[in-house]
Amino acid sequence: MPELSALTRVAAGSVGAAALGLGYATLIERNAFTLREVTVPVLAQGASSLRVLQISDLHMMPAQKRKQNWLRDLDALDPDLVVNTGDNLSHPKSVPAVVQALGGLLARPGLFVFGSNDYFAPVPKNPFRYFDRDHDRVYGHPLPWGDLRAAFSERGWHDMTHVRRDIEVGGVRIAVAGVDDPHLERDRYDTIAGPADRSADLRLGLTHSPEPRVLDRFADDGYDLVLAGHTHGGQLCLPFYGALVTNCGIDRSRVKGPSRWGAHMQLHVSAGLGTSPFAPARFCCRPEATLLTLVPAPLDGNRRAAGTPAHSAGYTR
Repeated sequence: MPELSALTRVAAGSVGAAALGLGYATLIERNAFTLREVTVPVLAQGASSLRVLQISDLHMMPAQKRKQNWLRDLDALDPDLVVNTGDNLSHPKSVPAVVQALGGLLARPGLFVFGSNDYFAPVPKNPFRYFDRDHDRVYGHPLPWGDLRAAFSERGWHDMTHVRRDIEVGGVRIAVAGVDDPHLERDRYDTIAGPADRSADLRLGLTHSPEPRVLDRFADDGYDLVLAGHTHGGQLCLPFYGALVTNCGIDRSRVKGPSRWGAHMQLHVSAGLGTSPFAPARFCCRPEATLLTLVPAPLDGNRRAAGTPAHSAGYTR
């Protein structure tokens, strides 16, 4: 009987700890929005620094007022450029909430690409499916991505879906290109293929899901920086271990934040600000937006000429 009592206490303690962890993950951390700031040396020598606000994976529901208010306050950061890397919606009536939450940011220079949860609503899934990269995709009902695209475009943001464009922001000349969501296999890189403009101060690529096949193409074409989202930073992470899965082809070490892809290109993956309404939890992975300060690259050959072949068949940190 004493042994049974001890086992009962251990089991009860484990259940209690699990309940506390779940409560923290669903009620506290998923609403603990944070701004991460990083400096990335990718610009041409002599270029002025550029402040880029990246927002991603809002997965907005109409009633999420705390998230909307936090987003609205980001305009006070006074970024030079806003980049939205997709998955804005989680509900067919979320477009007004997203537009109102972005507020003054929509009056600033902006670029965007869409993700799977701009096109299709989330659906309940077995969480163990995320450990299988080749699992069958399950799509919910269509979402009003066209309305969101119109709202962004009417306010001056550029849709970079399979588009190459030259823009100038804050005196910095940017050659930018983007693809549709590789997670849905909607990417058609051939439509934007070719060396990026070597005279630009920044050669910028955009994608929702950071799939290696797309990152390799951007690197081969001489892009300096690619911004992506999709991973949620792993969403549920373990202390001293990190993300369990990435939900795409990159390795766990790149699930959020900056890293180098190939010999010369920088990659930045946002952990995003939301979750699926069917998995409303984050653990050791706070929801975030990122303010990237882009500065000139050092004179050590890190910034190569566009069209020079990448000297790696994978990635280096």
